[in-house]
Parts: sequence; structure tokens; C-alpha cells
Amino acid sequence: MRAVVIDAVRGRPEVRDVAEPTAPPDGVVVRVMATGLCRSDWHAWAGHDEIELPHVPGHELAGVVAAVGPGVRRWRTGDRVTVPFVCGCGRCDWCRSGDAQVCPDQEQPGFTHWGSFAEYVALHGADTNLVAVPEHVDFATAAGLGCRFATAYRALAHRGRVAPGEWVTVVGAGGVGLSAVMVARALGGRVIAVDRSPEALAVARELGAEHTLRADGTDIAASVADLTGGGCHVAVDAVGSEQTCADALLSLRRRGRHVQIGLLPPVDGHPRVPMARVIGWELDLLGSHGMAAADYPAMMSLIAQGALQPQRLVERTIGLEEAAALLPVFDRAKVAGMTMIDPRR
Repeated sequence: MRAVVIDAVRGRPEVRDVAEPTAPPDGVVVRVMATGLCRSDWHAWAGHDEIELPHVPGHELAGVVAAVGPGVRRWRTGDRVTVPFVCGCGRCDWCRSGDAQVCPDQEQPGFTHWGSFAEYVALHGADTNLVAVPEHVDFATAAGLGCRFATAYRALAHRGRVAPGEWVTVVGAGGVGLSAVMVARALGGRVIAVDRSPEALAVARELGAEHTLRADGTDIAASVADLTGGGCHVAVDAVGSEQTCADALLSLRRRGRHVQIGLLPPVDGHPRVPMARVIGWELDLLGSHGMAAADYPAMMSLIAQGALQPQRLVERTIGLEEAAALLPVFDRAKVAGMTMIDPRR
């Protein structure tokens, strides 16, 4: 099969022929119909995650089951499926309680094993982790659910617990940030979007952001306080840097709730966080790490009702060759939405 292969950390990704995967005993092989290019894939390429080389990235995907392991009971070849980027073991206390996203024995395609920037991908724990894709949902839309959209949904609905009328600041208007804007609006939140890109902020406005702020040296926290009468109730850092984390935290009102979605790699040492504000204002610091398959039905219901429209977030679709060229510079790419890869191109 054709796949994007990384031979060295920060090395030049190449598209070449590699062996097709085989189905794990408890898993499946999926023919990839769509897979997302995400900032997390760039983190893996940049060496911020431990990966075994050579490596095939890619963790947001949707496709058709092509082969089934002998231990799988719920799935057959030909089934349309997607999967959360965290695949739980299905056996531990966390998985049994519905929290597979924090499973200590989790697998992550594109990180713990070869991922979906390929024509086929192997997935573990199929009966625990696969999610059926309805016929009316296209593969590109379904692929976008596995990381950015589902992460944003759980971050706001379950972790941040956004209530109608609450102010929500979303720092970063890439794929996960724009997902957060849409989800927050669907939950009744009043959204302020922050980004350095005017194009991304224009999309955020189209998706329901009440206010947008350009990250161009402006005092984000002061601007949010002026707009909201004292700060937001919930803040999301959808980028993952010392500056964006601080901007989100400092935009909160007293007793506010901060949800960290963007990864915070120790680029220049461990990132500094304004903990004096956290303590003095009794802020809640919450991590959000994807969403388990068990939590998908509520989100799928809102999509079926039209309250959530993740298809609006797909900005472009590219092939594997374009993906290989884009991956090393994706942290600097001007993207106002999700980039999807069709391995068949």
C-alpha cells in the first residue's frame, strides 16, 4: 500500500510502498477513505511524542472495514466506521466505566503504532473503540470527529460544563478551536475567539463567535474582561503554548474553568503557567484528552439534528504527496479549518 513514512525525527516525510497491515486478534484493518492532518501529527514528527521509526503518522480517520480479527464480535467487513484517536484496552476499570480516553494501556494510531496516512490502517480493541458511521455522514466529516471535533465536544460539554448564557473564550481558531466555537454555541455559550489569523477569525465569526480578537500583541485578558464585564466563565487553549495558555487562563473571571486541549511541549523548558491567578481566583484547571467511543451517541445525535455541523469545518482535501510536504510546516500553515487527506488521490 502507499503511505507517508517518516524515517527520522524532523526528517523529510516520503510517500512510498509499504506492506499492508494485518488485523490484530481483537481488531480490524480499515481501508482509509479520509484522514485528517492535525497539529498533533506535527508534534509527533517534531519529536514531542515517542514514536518508533520508521513511522506512518495519522490518527483521525474514517473508512470501511477490510479485515476482521478472530476475537471481534460486533464488526464485519464492509462496515463504515470511525474511531477515537485514543483506543482503550476495554478491560481496565477506566474502560469499563466509559473513560477509555484515559486508559493506561491505550493504543493510538499514528503514535503507538502506524497510523492512517496510508491506504489501510490496523486498529486495536475494535469492539470497544469503533464507532459506526451513518450513511448520511460522509467520510471526511466522520474522520474529523476522531480527534479535534470530539475533543472539543467533550472539553466543553463534559469538562468545562458550558451552560447557556456563559461566556467562553477559545484561544486558537484552527481545527479544534473552530470545533470548540461551534460546540460552545450549540451549548448556548457566548463565544470570543482569539487567533493571529484574520482568515481564521472570519470563519469563527461565521460559526457563531460573538466577538473575535486578533492575537497581535493586544492584551487579550483585558479585552475579554471589557467585553464580558469581568472575564469569561470558561476558557479553552486550543493551541498549546505558554502564551496561549496564559491568555486563556487570564481571560477567566473568578471561579472560572480553564480547559487545556492544546499540547504543551517543553520547547524552552517546562511552560510557565500563571498559578498565582489560579490560586487567588480559585480557577479550575481541566485537561481534556479526546473522547471515548461510549460518549459518541450524544454528539452524533446533535449532528443528526443539525445542531452541530462538523462538515462546515473541512477546508480542503489533499492527497498523500501534498500531506507529506505539508506536515513539516503545519505548525506555521495558515489554515482556517480542517485539512483532510484522501489516500486514494
